[in-house]
Amino acid sequence: MSAESLPTSLYESLLLKLTNVLELTQKSEGIVTPQAKQALLQATNDFKNAINQAKELAAGLPGGEMVVQDQDEVIAMLETLRDRKREQLAQFAVQALISGGAHSALEARMEIDSMASTPFHD
Repeated sequence: MSAESLPTSLYESLLLKLTNVLELTQKSEGIVTPQAKQALLQATNDFKNAINQAKELAAGLPGGEMVVQDQDEVIAMLETLRDRKREQLAQFAVQALISGGAHSALEARMEIDSMASTPFHD
């Protein structure tokens, strides 16, 4: 059994174990005899152990640490962040289009400055 899979047989057996407990309590002779009390105790413990094991497995599932409200808040925060990033990208694209002509003049100016600071070699 991998860490990510659940033993479905455990969960399927819970109803049968509960039914067994209920049947033992509803018998016509009841739980007055020591054998009936022992059978009920065994069935109850078996059911309780299965429930605890199922809870442990369910609690160990990845991603189960957040309730739906917390998940919705994180999703809303991420959507807001995404929208802001899209706005910034759109602003950068507009600025790049506007400054496209000025960019080539700036490059030429930087080239001249670079040449002026380079020592002369024969």
